[in-house]
Amino acid sequence: MAKKIEEKDVLDLIRSNVKRLRQRDNISQLNLAEKIGLTHNFVNDIEHGKKGISMKTLARMSNALNVEPYQFFLPEGMVNKEAGLYVKDFNDHLLKYVAEFSQQYMSGNEKEE
Repeated sequence: MAKKIEEKDVLDLIRSNVKRLRQRDNISQLNLAEKIGLTHNFVNDIEHGKKGISMKTLARMSNALNVEPYQFFLPEGMVNKEAGLYVKDFNDHLLKYVAEFSQQYMSGNEKEE
């Protein structure tokens, strides 16, 4: 049985990902706050778990940090640190290229009757 997820667990996950993604891009809290139209204190409170985050703010952060919104909900272990990609992104791109390759190079292999 999976562990029961509490609201605090979700907030901690978002909090840590906001900080990690911001630091990944070498963006200060002040710079991120300016990009998303919030105060530095509010961004600081989000990163320290003192404030929650609305969907509107999550969307703004996604745009400012150039990530998909779901990436704020992935545990750090799901990140491929060497490539800097999320495992899901990698899989999605791989499946897309395999499908394109198959369509371009494999569709002519069918025998005509």
